Amino acid sequence: MARPQLRPDANGYFGPYGGRYVPETLMAPLDELAKAYDRWSRKRSFRNELRDLLTHYAGRPTPLYHAKRLTEHFGGAQIYLKREDLLHTGAHKLNNAIGQALLAKMMGKRRVIAETGAGQHGVASATAAALLGLECVVYMGVEDTVRQRLNVDRMELLGATVAPVDSGSRTLKDAINEALRDWVTNVRDTHYILGSVLGPDPYPRMVRDFHRVIGDEARRQLKKQAGTVSPDVAIACVGGGSNAIGLFTAFIDDRRVKLVGVEAGGSGEALGEHAARFGKGGSLGVLHGTRTLVLQDEEGQIAGTHSVSAGLDYPAIGPEHALLADEGRIEYTRASDTEAIAAFDLLARIEGILPALESAHALAYAGKVAPLLSKRRLILVNLSGRGDKDVESVQNWRAKEREQADAEDSTAVAEVTVHPAARKWGKSQEEAG
Repeated sequence: MARPQLRPDANGYFGPYGGRYVPETLMAPLDELAKAYDRWSRKRSFRNELRDLLTHYAGRPTPLYHAKRLTEHFGGAQIYLKREDLLHTGAHKLNNAIGQALLAKMMGKRRVIAETGAGQHGVASATAAALLGLECVVYMGVEDTVRQRLNVDRMELLGATVAPVDSGSRTLKDAINEALRDWVTNVRDTHYILGSVLGPDPYPRMVRDFHRVIGDEARRQLKKQAGTVSPDVAIACVGGGSNAIGLFTAFIDDRRVKLVGVEAGGSGEALGEHAARFGKGGSLGVLHGTRTLVLQDEEGQIAGTHSVSAGLDYPAIGPEHALLADEGRIEYTRASDTEAIAAFDLLARIEGILPALESAHALAYAGKVAPLLSKRRLILVNLSGRGDKDVESVQNWRAKEREQADAEDSTAVAEVTVHPAARKWGKSQEEAG
């Protein structure tokens, strides 16, 4: 891993965002964690052991793939995919899970807990725990356990206990709530492997540092394959923001690179129909221990969210992302459920790759911008995970779309039934005329 960056400040703030907004009972554990991370991340022995695990166990570096058929399809810029879907367990999440699990072991913890939405962070945490001999409990919203049943089975096979959360919206937000409650109760022997650049300090910076290997590798690979370390555009999906910040950190100081984060546009513009915090969506608030942009109503109550992708279905954004948006360094946009499904289908049929529905949001935006750029331009997309877990979700989405279409047809004014022979005759008359 690279040495930690200077951001945030000494109090864990990224400008006006970040900090530690937690119960008093968690202040001491967070201080212990921050000191341990600062100490161990500077030790060559820790960095070497982490690098060895990521290389020989997890499978780093992940490939950089020039998607030639996808490039030809859009007829514009050259599209390169950073293949985090090929990392062991099928997503970028393992970078952070191994890093934090190794840190927990160094701290003398015997038990780790985690939250998960799409299931990939839960699988990664269960994997890291099995690897390092730690007990593991994963909290997961009931709704997500249904749409990500495969990953529930994987976690249990890896020896983890999956704890369904039936409160609130029964999704990622509520899983984090329960994980924090567990940590408050069991701080002495338990470490919480938070899965994104969220939560109280030191989590946003720690998770970022464990994931920045993505962008660092991509720069070196681009230099070798395309003759440049600087793509014209780098794109990643943004839920909490871990895969995006992992890619973008390597390019933040390179102003030649346009950075684009793609949020979940869901099914509509109204609050509760999407999970897009930027633009007209979010406002300043506090959620899960950090001050950031949050989807909330006029009374400050956390709003419901929607996305076809479980991993993007979250009402807040990582604090560093909020600052980078204020500074204009990263542009944030959104892709709808329909656009993400279309991108999922396209990559499968053209390149033989099933992307995670999270990653499909980034691909959807790439499909919009690629035709606008010349063939000399280069687009880098972080393919943050694979889509095996989403096959059932895609099928269910299509079934609901068909049901809705059938319902709309049933309410329409019925047309007069015309015999096929009459239709054929009418068509011939139109052509003759």
